[in-house]
Amino acid sequence: MADRQRHIILRTARPATRDPFLGPSAAPAGAAAAGPAEMKVDIDDIDLSKVSALTRQADVVAVAPAMPMKLVMPVATPADAAAAPAAGTTTWGVTAVGADTSPFDGTGVIVAVLDTGIDKTHPAFAGVTITEKDFSGDGNGDTNGHGTHCAGTIFGRDVAGTRIGVARGVNQVLIGKVIGASGGASDHIVSAIQWALDNGANVISMSLGIDFPGYQAQLEMAGKPKQVATSMALEGYRANVQLFERLAGLVKARAAFGAPTLVIAASGNESERDVDPTFIIAVAPPAVSEGIISVAAVGQGAGGFTVAPFSNTGANVAGPGVGVLSAKVGGGLRSLSGTSMATPHVAGVAALWAHRILSAGPLSTVPWMSRLIASGNTTGFVAGFDPFDFGSGLVHAPQ
Repeated sequence: MADRQRHIILRTARPATRDPFLGPSAAPAGAAAAGPAEMKVDIDDIDLSKVSALTRQADVVAVAPAMPMKLVMPVATPADAAAAPAAGTTTWGVTAVGADTSPFDGTGVIVAVLDTGIDKTHPAFAGVTITEKDFSGDGNGDTNGHGTHCAGTIFGRDVAGTRIGVARGVNQVLIGKVIGASGGASDHIVSAIQWALDNGANVISMSLGIDFPGYQAQLEMAGKPKQVATSMALEGYRANVQLFERLAGLVKARAAFGAPTLVIAASGNESERDVDPTFIIAVAPPAVSEGIISVAAVGQGAGGFTVAPFSNTGANVAGPGVGVLSAKVGGGLRSLSGTSMATPHVAGVAALWAHRILSAGPLSTVPWMSRLIASGNTTGFVAGFDPFDFGSGLVHAPQ
């Protein structure tokens, strides 16, 4: 009986180059005039013996097995138990990135949040045009609360007089539910990214990661010996990182012919600096993929900003990620900590920078990404930090 497995096949509408320097996501010489490198995502059960031949097809830029995905789960911290700010105040994260003093609010920018869905009846989202699509099989809505919290930080309106949203002018939102009660998979994420792009998303925010142990366990339960399962899981991990890199390349190529898009993802919460200063984990997929902006988390203390002990290292930029107050399913607010909470701060600041650029002319990917990353700085950080922990530093809104 054939050994079959669900795979993601990323294709372009025209043949891709085999140039080892440019990479297979680039168009052949002279093809630019033909138009954008439109991408197509196919999900199919494939006989594993046929994968190699499939990767050699001219229009195929990446093939990867569908791997389980999971939330970058919040981490409990003492800051989460702190009293909520009084009415008429602003959350510390919004202030830390300078959104409270920015003349820009994200007007005209389309934001996509790929997460656990959203409680669109929450007062924080009153008046926002929300388009939902379920990729998890659980249906729209948010029973977890993670997606609602992240969305509140990006574009939430004030709740009971408290400002929680970085980009309160964002009015058109795409909510892709990619994680359900039983988790998700990388094919859900890739399909959701394509959906977001097809619907004009300028900013795509993702606070999720690949579940490597879960994938290995799946393979073992399917009858693979442990060593074989480990090898297959490692190869699947590599193929998925490559898939997201190729996908990011196509996103950038599309921007030359339409709306530019930045993909922003959480670096992960696996480090344990508070237990052992050397217990530091590198950025996890999909954030680690080239072309995706990875986000570390910082917290505030008596001496200034510090990298959160749980935050994975090697990220491009950082955002406030400890004791972040945002929307709670069913109404009200709650405080959570994690790179999941830092990522929507960066996504919100990206929307503010897009608004500033659009106010003066057209929006293009490279200048936009450059301004966002260059806005990061280490002003106010506690001395003795490792720059590799947070890239260019804490992002700041245009003033």
